Amino acid sequence: MKIKQYTTVKELTGPLMLIEKVSGISYEELVEIKLANGERRRGRVLEVTSQTALVQLFERATDLGIEGTQVKFLGKGIQLDVSEDLVGRVFDGWGRPRDGGAKIIPEKRLDISGSPINPESRAYPEEFIETGISAIDGLNTLSRGQKLPIFSGAGLPHIQLAAQIVRQAKVLGKEEEFGIVFAAMGITFEEANFFVSNFEASGAMEKTTLFLNLADDPVIERISTPRMALTCAEYLAFDKEMHILVILIDMTNYAEALRELSAARREVPGRRGYPGYLYTDLASIYERAGRIKEKKGSITLIPILSMPDDDKTHPIPDLTGYITEGQIILQRNIHQKGIYPPINVLPSLSRLMDEGIGGGKTREDHRELSNQLYACYAQGLEIRELALVMGEATLGEMDRKYLRFADEFERDFVSQGQNEDRPVEETLNIGWKLLKIIPTPELKRVRDEFIEKYRI
Repeated sequence: MKIKQYTTVKELTGPLMLIEKVSGISYEELVEIKLANGERRRGRVLEVTSQTALVQLFERATDLGIEGTQVKFLGKGIQLDVSEDLVGRVFDGWGRPRDGGAKIIPEKRLDISGSPINPESRAYPEEFIETGISAIDGLNTLSRGQKLPIFSGAGLPHIQLAAQIVRQAKVLGKEEEFGIVFAAMGITFEEANFFVSNFEASGAMEKTTLFLNLADDPVIERISTPRMALTCAEYLAFDKEMHILVILIDMTNYAEALRELSAARREVPGRRGYPGYLYTDLASIYERAGRIKEKKGSITLIPILSMPDDDKTHPIPDLTGYITEGQIILQRNIHQKGIYPPINVLPSLSRLMDEGIGGGKTREDHRELSNQLYACYAQGLEIRELALVMGEATLGEMDRKYLRFADEFERDFVSQGQNEDRPVEETLNIGWKLLKIIPTPELKRVRDEFIEKYRI
């Protein structure tokens, strides 16, 4: 496509530049801006009319004037150079090496906009991914091709949990085909160092590709970071037939960047100031994950977001819940007890769990054991609340057993070390050990044959 150049810059407002008297310009086309002093900046087209183009700048607009500025439209969108050499590398939000290594020699260049998977061509997620975390593997199982977000809050250990999942996640029996694509948006320099050093020390870096956008990087880079990661994942999964787990942290920072750019464009705000198209924008990211019929590879997605004020009804977790297949919720009061990871299993949910567990995948008793553990824990929490009001002395013998179960469930099943990788078999055995607290007649959600076989 022919490169077009203009000097007809009319207005500069924040990160936006308006160019007049243009023609043949495309939406999301890349732009190169040359200043009067010879400096070069980059941007992309946000809006196009018959004679004007609104350009969004990638770098800060400091010292950027109108006089003598040349704008060159490059005739292409933002692209990522891809090859198998992406694995084991660290990049910024534009796909440029951040680890001091050489540039990627591309096998091909892919537009980062991508496209959601056609529902007709989707294959149903039904293969178990082991994270080594009991509260996920045992009660909210992750399946290959699933979208399972983690809802956290400020100060909760979602960063440590994300790193642990990267270190431990595996497709059972297919470790050689498994890889991780990790994208972080708006994180601090210390957090970026934590991820890189953690993955290098554990050996996880050999199977991981990192895209890191720091808090002081341009806002527009935050918008491109998850799309860079998913473009990389699509190449590794569908071209190289790998099973890819994508972790995006923190989607709240991404949404805040989207709100900031929307305000700069003077768009009419929606709920809590976020743009009205927040749902559509999030869906354009989340729906790129999944499995495709007749293709071996897959993309499994874990977006992590910190809920402002721990509010599940906030637009970001609310809309994310509509698009994805469940959620893992980190609870502040559980964290305050010293429990890691502080996963509240009652409101957490994996809608695709049933298809990913059972004989030949995890174990035959998994579903029924999960139901029984859930029921006993829920009963124990009800009795715990009752004891706070009326006193423990008023509880009957059976109530005390359920209360003991709830305490030991949190201590032995949910809680585990940050470097503790529990096989799913061990997770299930811990569950059966806990059920010894509850008398057999109370276990109405598991078959007698499973009780005789596993509760020993």
